[in-house]
Order: sequence, then C-alpha cells, then structure tokens
Amino acid sequence: MAPPMIPTLISERLVLRPLAERDLDAYARMTADPAVMRYLGDGKVLNREETWRSIASMLGHWQMRGFGMWALTLRGDEEMIGRAGFMQPEGWPGFEVGWTLAPEAQGKGYATEAAHCALKYASEELGKREVISVIYPENGPSIRVAEKIGEKYLRDWKRGDRTAHIYGMTL
Repeated sequence: MAPPMIPTLISERLVLRPLAERDLDAYARMTADPAVMRYLGDGKVLNREETWRSIASMLGHWQMRGFGMWALTLRGDEEMIGRAGFMQPEGWPGFEVGWTLAPEAQGKGYATEAAHCALKYASEELGKREVISVIYPENGPSIRVAEKIGEKYLRDWKRGDRTAHIYGMTL
C-alpha cells in the first residue's frame, strides 16, 4: 500500500506542511518544555528519542487513518513553530482537531488560524461532519481557541487518572 499524500495547506500567515526529520530539533525543544507539555498526554516532557518516535507516530497516523498532524511554519520560514491537525487513535472519543505551539508562537492567533485551515480541509476533502477537541479544564488558552473556532463544551472524558473536557461542533 502506498503511503498517503500529505497535503500542504496555506493560510494567511501559516503553512501547514508534512512533518519531517528536519523538524526534530524544533519539536524536541517544544516537547522538552514542561509548560508546553503539561496539557499533552500524561503531561511529561519527552527526550529527543521520544520526540523522534512522536513524529514517526504522527506520520504513521496519516498512513493508518488518512489524516493527521501537520508541522506549522510561518509563511516564508521553514522553522517549525508548532503542530496542528487531526488525530483519532484507537480508543479516542472522536475525530479530534488539536494544536500545540512553541512558547514564542503562543498568543498570536496561530492556533486559531491553523485550526480554521485544518477544519476547512476536514470538511471539504475528508467529508467530516463532526469534530471534537479534548482539552484539560485548566488549559484556558486552548479552551479559548476551541470557542473561537465554534466548538462548545459537550461533556467530560476520563483519560487515565485525569479528566478532560470534550468540546465539539458540527462542520
């Protein structure tokens, strides 16, 4: 089976492009930052090898599901400033849109812009009609992004020993 073509999307300020090994340094800085990682997974920082496996896993998600995460860059700059896109691993409560930004890229509207761009793709190219975001209740910035893109609180979801809010909407 041939690997799926991962499209590149372009918004006003951002490029959403396939993740690549060249992103390892920038992504390793993000995943080593406790402030970035506190709302992802179990909240633990990753070392470089774990970060490499994380990139490989995100690329594998495209292979297995036909959608996944993109590397975010500013238009005209190849340096990864975050990630955004979709995931729905086994046992997940639905088709999720998510985002994670490096500290220096936070608070500039990039997550909202990337999510809008990705959601257009989900609707027009993937034919998706519903989307969720799994967000820990103490993650105020992500809750604000979810609300800006039109998501509403739906319910709580227990993940391991943590409880997350599920936000969602119809596309």
